Amino acid sequence: MTETTKVIFEKYQVRKTKKQKTAFIEYVKEVAERYGYDFKIEKGAFGARNIVIGEPDTAKVLYTAHYDTCARLPFPNFITPKNFLIYLLYQFLIVGLFFILAFAIGFLSGFTVSFLPINENVSYAIAYFLSQSFYLVLLYLLLGGPANKHTANDNTSGVTTLLDIMRELPEDQKSKVAFVFFDLEEAGLFGSLSFASKHKNIKKNSLVINFDCVSDGETILFALKRTTKKYAELFKKAFVSTPEIAVDITKNAFYPSDNASFKGGIGVAALKKSKLFGTLYMDRIHTNKDVVYREENIQFLTNGAIKLAKML
Repeated sequence: MTETTKVIFEKYQVRKTKKQKTAFIEYVKEVAERYGYDFKIEKGAFGARNIVIGEPDTAKVLYTAHYDTCARLPFPNFITPKNFLIYLLYQFLIVGLFFILAFAIGFLSGFTVSFLPINENVSYAIAYFLSQSFYLVLLYLLLGGPANKHTANDNTSGVTTLLDIMRELPEDQKSKVAFVFFDLEEAGLFGSLSFASKHKNIKKNSLVINFDCVSDGETILFALKRTTKKYAELFKKAFVSTPEIAVDITKNAFYPSDNASFKGGIGVAALKKSKLFGTLYMDRIHTNKDVVYREENIQFLTNGAIKLAKML
């Protein structure tokens, strides 16, 4: 591990509360100033604090990653970027389980209070209140519950990738690149949406490469879209597959992260391949099993990002 990566894992792996985020911001400021970059904080919706390194309005490419961490969940966020149907079915399954649990609570509550000497309408009201309260509590735990203490892949991997690129980027290339660490991605992309609204030219015209969950998987996916497919050849030259790492550069993928906030946004993620169906997938994130950190992935992306910057 690099020096900055070790520090992040030891001191700043959890970045959920305001205090934790402030401590992380101060460390990033220290690193940025050490390597000669301009540093500033841009505030956004719902208290978002985006960390901006360099000059994004004049840079040829923005390398980005969200730094906020998610709540700990009993089940993983399961993502299949090249099979939207499986992804959608999994999301429906989770939501369906919530509704079933809420219904069960309401039914059991109604059944229990029906034996009490109270008005029938009051019984229904109590059952409804308990079921809805249960659902709201679950929703709160999804967004604002206790922090997941294990964030190796989501998104300590993206954060450390940006720091490594910052450190290794040659001096004569620094004016080409800006770095943005987004806040509140887990709550609904609020950090990147706020940044995009303040920088409308970047939103419409800039190349924004977003690293989110890049350390747990042997395949590195670059999720292009219609507006970014023109960069495919450059990416093929900058990021070349190795015996240990396969590269998948495609516009036929869906990746739900901050890249969606920009017309020129490209999502980068590490994925595993199912032995049974060959489907690329991501699991373990948002749980205590998010502990896999493939250093070779980070070095591969760092080298490729620097090579790409030189070609722009």
